[in-house]
Amino acid sequence: MSGPDISVVICVYTEDRWEDILAAVSSVRAQAYPALETLLVVDHNEALLDRLTKEYKEATDVRVLANAGPRGLSAGRNTGIAASYGEVIAFLDDDAVAERDWLRHFAAGYADPRVMAVGGRTEPIWASGRRPAWFPEEFDWVVGCSYRGLPRGRVKVRNVLGGNASFRRTAFDFAGGFASGIGRDGDRLPLGCEETELCIRLTRARPDAVLLIDDRAVIHHRVPEAREHFGYFRTRTYAEGLSKALVARSVGADKGLESERRYTTRVLPAGVARGLRDALLARPGGAGRAGAIVAGVLTAAGGYVVGSVRARRGGAAYSVAGIEGEAGIEGEAGIKGESR
Repeated sequence: MSGPDISVVICVYTEDRWEDILAAVSSVRAQAYPALETLLVVDHNEALLDRLTKEYKEATDVRVLANAGPRGLSAGRNTGIAASYGEVIAFLDDDAVAERDWLRHFAAGYADPRVMAVGGRTEPIWASGRRPAWFPEEFDWVVGCSYRGLPRGRVKVRNVLGGNASFRRTAFDFAGGFASGIGRDGDRLPLGCEETELCIRLTRARPDAVLLIDDRAVIHHRVPEAREHFGYFRTRTYAEGLSKALVARSVGADKGLESERRYTTRVLPAGVARGLRDALLARPGGAGRAGAIVAGVLTAAGGYVVGSVRARRGGAAYSVAGIEGEAGIEGEAGIKGESR
């Protein structure tokens, strides 16, 4: 099959997701466009490392390795990039499964040599069996999924979403790796935006670079019951505000917030209007969705203010790791000690 060789990196950190990890690997093995290899990067968990090593000791297409950097998702991804052999590196969440044509759609995007990244669509699998009536689709990013307001089809974007994304290997030669101090770290405060920062850094290094989302490249992401509650919604939106302050500080507010301005001024008001309309029509959850959108905006704004103040006071730091042992790049803004 013609096209680039693709390595798939799955970062894992807890045995609580054992069955999910096995399902994720199985979905990669079932791809219509075969992966060159699957790399399971274990984040500072010796028991899980040993268990996975035994599980795949006979496999020729799966490699298990330890995160060679500091604890957290960013360093785990960088470890996978450095150890992989593919021309393209794809990333899949450890609690997600990919549809059979996932890699085929990624590969097709790289027919254009200007394309440096291709992302896909992530659909939620709710633990309760259905979306909570109050949970607005505009905020599905809270649970790591594609949200209402993203462009449809195969389109150019500012950044791809990390749990369902791929990058040409040369992208990391130009921009370095994922930044430590932004991505997630186990079950701590759920910060994010590491892929946003990387994509902006990439397009600064290569202004001609094209980044795509192809919504036919679909994965299904498990949403645990604990994340179906408003308490997690509030925590995650606050953390997103902290993360956006970090990104805006490091790359500038124009680039760091350009997509968010459209989202806040167009997508969210339309969502509130739909919620209020549904409430007037006595449809379940309408008022709750409208209220959740307003609460999400206010909470994220509060996080952004706090993050901006911290950055100005010099209480935050992030670093961009080089791949293959290159020297890192020190940054002036970050949320130190509060990642993943």
